[in-house]
Amino acid sequence: MIRGDIRQYLIVTGNYWAFTLTDGALRMLVLLYFYGLGYSPLQVASLFLLYEFFGVVTNLVGGWLAAHLGLNRTMQGGLLLQIAALSLLLVEPAILTVAYVMVAQALSGIAKDLNKMSAKSSIKLLLPNHAQGKLYRWVAFLTGSKNALKGAGFLLGGLLLSLFEFQGAISLLAVALTTIFLLSLFFLSNDFGRFSQKPKFTDVFSKSAAVNRLSAARFFLFGARDVWFVVALPVFLQSQLGWSHVEVGTLMALWIIGYGVTQSLAPMITGRTVAGITGRNTAGWGMFLAVIPLVIIGLLLSGIDAIHCVVIGLLLFGAVFAINSAVHSFLIVSYARADGVSLDVGFYYTANAAGRLVGTLLSGAIYQWFGFEACLLVSAMMIAASSWLAVRLPSIEGVA
Repeated sequence: MIRGDIRQYLIVTGNYWAFTLTDGALRMLVLLYFYGLGYSPLQVASLFLLYEFFGVVTNLVGGWLAAHLGLNRTMQGGLLLQIAALSLLLVEPAILTVAYVMVAQALSGIAKDLNKMSAKSSIKLLLPNHAQGKLYRWVAFLTGSKNALKGAGFLLGGLLLSLFEFQGAISLLAVALTTIFLLSLFFLSNDFGRFSQKPKFTDVFSKSAAVNRLSAARFFLFGARDVWFVVALPVFLQSQLGWSHVEVGTLMALWIIGYGVTQSLAPMITGRTVAGITGRNTAGWGMFLAVIPLVIIGLLLSGIDAIHCVVIGLLLFGAVFAINSAVHSFLIVSYARADGVSLDVGFYYTANAAGRLVGTLLSGAIYQWFGFEACLLVSAMMIAASSWLAVRLPSIEGVA
C-alpha cells in the first residue's frame, strides 16, 4: 500500500473501532437497563429483533449505496444514524416502551451494518490482488479487533450505567460519536470506494457462484452460533444455574473479547499463507465446530456438572468458531470483484444478518418449547449444513 492508502485505511479502522466500542456499550446499556426495569429475558431479546432484521435489509442495499456514494459516505451515514438512535433514547423513561426502543435499535442496526460493510470493503480496494496473504492477515485483524472491542464495549456499557445512569451514559456515547463523525468529514477521502460505472439495483444480488455458496454457508454458521448463544444461554445460566445478570453479562463480554482475539490470530493458527484455505479445509474446521455442541449435550445428559460443561464448552466453541468466521471473512473479501466489492460484501453480510435473525428467533422458541439441549442440537445441524456448502468452495486462484 502507498502512504496515502495506509492513511486512509488507518482512518477507516479507527472509525470502525470507535463505532464498535460504542455499539457494544449501547447494547449492554439497553440490556441491563430494561432487565432492571423488570423485563423478562425474552422481552429484552425482542428489543433487538428489528436490529437484526434491518441488518439484513441494510447489507443488501448498502453495497449499492456505497457504489454510488462512496464508502466514506456510507460510513459517515452509519455514524449519523447511530447518533440519531442514541438521541431517541434521551427521552423521559415513560416513553421508552418496547416498540419505541425497537425503533431506536432498528436505526442502530442499520448504522452498524453500513459501518461494517464500508470498513470490510475498504481493504479490498487498498491491497493489490496478488497480496492474498496480507489480505488474510488484515481481514483477520480487523474482524478480530472489532469483536474484541465489542466485548470491551459490553463492559464499558455496564460501567457507564453504574457511574452515570442510563441517560447520562447515552449522552456520553452520543458526544463521542459526534466527535468521530466530525473528524471523518475532514480526513476521509471524498471519492473513496465510489464506482465510475454506477451499478443497477438488481446488481445487489450476486451473480458469483462462489459468493453465493459462501453466503449460504455464512447464513448457517451464524445461525448456529446465535441459536444457543443469544437467548438460550443467558436464560439457562440464570434460570437453571442461578447466575446473576452481572455474571452472565461478564461471561458473554469476556467470551466475545476472547473470540475476537482468536480471530486476529487465525492466520497464525491456519498458516499465514492462503494455499491451505480450500473448500475442503474450510469444511473441516466447520465439522470440528459441529462436534462441540454434541459433546456438550452428551456431558449434560450424563450428569456431569452443568457449569463446567457449558462454560468450558462455550470457550472451546468460541475459539473454533472464531477460526471459521475469520476464514469466511477472508474468503468473501478475496472472492469479491474489485469493481463491485461493496456489492459482493454487502450481499454476503445480508446472509450473515439473516442467519443471526433466524438464530435469534429460533433461540427463544426452541429453548421455550424443547429446552437448552435442543438448541445445541439445532446448532450442530446448522454447522453441518454450513460445512457441506463449504466443501465445494473454489480456491482463491480459481476465482481470481
